[in-house]
Amino acid sequence: MRFGINSFLFTSPFTTASVKLFPQFKKWGFDTLELPVEAPEHIDPVKVKAAADKHGLVIGSICACMGPGRDFRGTPEEQATATTYVQTLIDQAVILGCPSVIGPIYSVVGRIGSHTDAEKKEHFALVVKNLKPLAKYAESKGVTLCIEPLNRFETDFLNTCDQGLKLIKAIGSKAVKLHLDTFHMNIEEKNQAVAIKKAGPLLAHFHACGTDRGTPGNDSLDWKPIVAALKSIKYSGDVVIESFTTDVKVIARAAAIWRRMEPTRNEIAVQGLKNLHQFFGRKKK
Repeated sequence: MRFGINSFLFTSPFTTASVKLFPQFKKWGFDTLELPVEAPEHIDPVKVKAAADKHGLVIGSICACMGPGRDFRGTPEEQATATTYVQTLIDQAVILGCPSVIGPIYSVVGRIGSHTDAEKKEHFALVVKNLKPLAKYAESKGVTLCIEPLNRFETDFLNTCDQGLKLIKAIGSKAVKLHLDTFHMNIEEKNQAVAIKKAGPLLAHFHACGTDRGTPGNDSLDWKPIVAALKSIKYSGDVVIESFTTDVKVIARAAAIWRRMEPTRNEIAVQGLKNLHQFFGRKKK
């Protein structure tokens, strides 16, 4: 198991120049990096990989940023745009030596509303139709697509572990697995530990977030059963801190962060990592 940090805590968009953050991430003791690639042209994956190697870090995941125009259940144009975008991320993952492309790889974030059963069935079929060839492409490249359920305020399509597992089963590819996030599960799941156990071997990525999007462990969540559940399924993937602050304005607006959750974002990274080591009984390097 490796502990990672999502760069959204410090910058948006992540660009090639953002590798200046890497020495600090390494100094704090993170094993892996999660890079949200808002537009593929923002990075030179060769240079980013070289910078990570130089500082003894691993690019553990690329986060798909499903913004406007990228929607696998949208218009034909939006579906095509989303397909090209995710396929490019897969290509970049190969260059970065990154095993996973993660996130809500199904619809544009923020699309919410009530739908009839017929509409829901149509949306599901469209997403499956679009993700099947992408899954095949990802498998050919040795990359895993990790599907993340979001809370009801960010999507109406996929909110729970059960829904995620249903989608994965319908796609039917060993290159498609589940990505769970404690922030979203705190809103949508009856019991986070039960959801984790239900995911079992299909769980391939995990976000550790405070219930207020702040520091994991400095919140109201009971982490003991969550950690116990992850250990019970022998989870060996990355555990990544994905927290947001008011410092990065674009992300603050998108994630509805209207007040400062912690004194500084550095404290979220440092204390969050310390808490993870304590939760999992792992000694800091």
